[in-house]
Amino acid sequence: MFGCSPWVLLPPVYSGLTAAGLWVVYFVAVCDEKIAPLGTKYRRKGSLYPPYISVAGNFPPASCIFSEVMNMAAFVGFIIAVLRYLQLKHKINKHLNIVTLVTFSIGCFGMTLVGNFQIFADEMIHNLGTFMTFGLGTLFCWLQTFITLRVDIKNEGRKTGIMRFLLSGFITVCMIIYFSLISQRLHMEAAQSQWALVMFFLIFLCTFAVEFRHNRFDLACTDNCGRPENRSEILSDVSTYRPEQL
Repeated sequence: MFGCSPWVLLPPVYSGLTAAGLWVVYFVAVCDEKIAPLGTKYRRKGSLYPPYISVAGNFPPASCIFSEVMNMAAFVGFIIAVLRYLQLKHKINKHLNIVTLVTFSIGCFGMTLVGNFQIFADEMIHNLGTFMTFGLGTLFCWLQTFITLRVDIKNEGRKTGIMRFLLSGFITVCMIIYFSLISQRLHMEAAQSQWALVMFFLIFLCTFAVEFRHNRFDLACTDNCGRPENRSEILSDVSTYRPEQL
């Protein structure tokens, strides 16, 4: 870890805590006998619901935890997307960088819809959020895979790009299988593919630690609301917070 930027910790901590939060929601729903456990045989006429993530987060107290997890995941995910945008700002086409940021930002907004509008309370808005999260999230993964291979930061682009290409492929396959199984009303198998999809997506976001370890991000504050005229004015007026580099 020494010699790396402290920002290297953000993606893995984000992915780990988000995954942990979702599994807590799942276990709470299972303990409350609201959903059938993953891996069991689901019976349509039984008293338990299939273990979709959204269904697990539909009933209190799991719904309260689910809302918090999704809101925090959306907020921190947006921060990661902004940092990635800043990292690539002078390395790739400006329009492609902006499109990638906007894509994931809308996907993060979709996460808040999923978390705050439970599927049994407002199915239309919830499903809209699901489409935004899964659809735009998958597009974001493929865009970042292309960018990774194109930019090749520190000559690590090929290895990281291949890893992200495989993860993007797994995410896409899981999403196709998920919707295909739902159409066939194979709910247990569809729920399993949904959980796999989300875990692969979190692993993908975790890989940004590879590039973040090379960068430091500064926050600047100035007392002058106008545009500084020269470098000396910038140095005198700007107080900069610089995270200590490990």
